[in-house]
Amino acid sequence: MKATIDRSDCTSCGTCWETCPTFFEENPDDHLSQVIEKFRLNGNCAEGSVPDELEACVTDAADLCPVSIITVE
Repeated sequence: MKATIDRSDCTSCGTCWETCPTFFEENPDDHLSQVIEKFRLNGNCAEGSVPDELEACVTDAADLCPVSIITVE
């Protein structure tokens, strides 16, 4: 499973990193959502490989995002 964040439309509401802090975090420089480094694909902070044990958590975060910028596939 892969998760992608459209960071350009992120509102920094914190829903994703509050819902699934094991996978998402706030970027300290721009305050936008990003994938935690150990899950990133090719070092891209907007894309991550979701481990099986976090699938439900990441899906919940995507579903709860008020601006629907997280895609899970």
